Amino acid sequence: MTMMRLIRLPFVLSLALLAAAATGADKLKVVTTIPDLADMTRQIGGDQVDVTSLATGVEDIHAVPMKPSFAVTLNRADAVVLLGLEAEHAFLPALLEAARNPKILRDTPGYIDCSVYITPLDVPTRIDRSLGDVHPMGNPHYNVDPVMGKEAARAIADGLSRLRPEHEADFKKNLAAFEAKLDAAIARWEREAAPLRGKKLVSYHPDLIYFAERFGMEPVGTIEIRAGVDPTPGHIADLEERMRREKVDLVVRELHYPAGLAETVARATGAKLVELPVMTGGVPEAKDYISFIDYDLHTMLKAVQGS
Repeated sequence: MTMMRLIRLPFVLSLALLAAAATGADKLKVVTTIPDLADMTRQIGGDQVDVTSLATGVEDIHAVPMKPSFAVTLNRADAVVLLGLEAEHAFLPALLEAARNPKILRDTPGYIDCSVYITPLDVPTRIDRSLGDVHPMGNPHYNVDPVMGKEAARAIADGLSRLRPEHEADFKKNLAAFEAKLDAAIARWEREAAPLRGKKLVSYHPDLIYFAERFGMEPVGTIEIRAGVDPTPGHIADLEERMRREKVDLVVRELHYPAGLAETVARATGAKLVELPVMTGGVPEAKDYISFIDYDLHTMLKAVQGS
C-alpha cells in the first residue's frame, strides 16, 4: 500500500462513519407501548423507522414496570405509538411528562393513538372507580382481534405519513403488504376456529372479549371480581357455581396472572385450563403479531379438542 493510500484511509473511514451516522439519524425513532405495535410499525415503516417497545410481551399492559431508561428513550423519540383507550394509563402519562419531549405529547403529530379506528366493546354506562379498573372509553384489549389489528396498522401508517409525508406512498405500500398477509391469516383462522364457536370461557381479566367476539366464543365471567379488583372467596364460590350451571368449557389464565387460582377454578368445575399470552412476545413462539394470534388460537383449539 502506498503512503498516499495510507494517508487517505482514515479520511475515507471517517466519511463512511459519518454517512452511517447520518443514515441512522434520518430514521424516525419510534417508541411503541407493546410489541404488537412494534411489529406493525417495523413492517409499515420499513427502513424509515427505528422501533423500540417499552413492554416485552410478558407484562400486564396496565402495570408495565417503569424503568429510568424509558424516559430517556422517549426523550429521543420522534413518535410514540400506543393502544389507546387508556390501556396505558397507569404508566404512559407519567413517562411522557418525565421525558420532556414536546414532539410526542397528546394532540401532536408524534402521538399515534392506534384506537382511532376501533369500535370499542364494553363501554361503561357510568364511571365509578369503585367498579374497579374502569376504562371510560371501553375495553382496550383489542389487539387480540386480528381484524382490529388491521385498524391499528392503518392508524400507524397514517401517523408515519404525517411525520414523513414524502414517504407516504412507501408507507401505504407496506401497509397493503401487511394487510394482505393478515387477511390471508384471518381467512385461515376463521376456518380453523369452527370448533371454538359457542364455547364458553372464563378468563382472569377481561383481556379476551375481542378474541371471543371474533371467533364466536362466549365470555361468562372473570376470576377477578371486576377488572382490577382481586377475587374474594365468595366471588370464586359464586363463579364456580355459575360455571357448573352454564357448563363453561375453558378457564383462561393470561400468563401474567398467578396460576394457582385459575387451576383451582378449572379443577373445581371440570373446565379445561388454557394459558395464553395477551401480547406478541409473551411466549417464544409469538415472535410477531401473526404468530401471536396463531399461538393463542391453536392453544385454544388444542384445549377444546383434547389434544
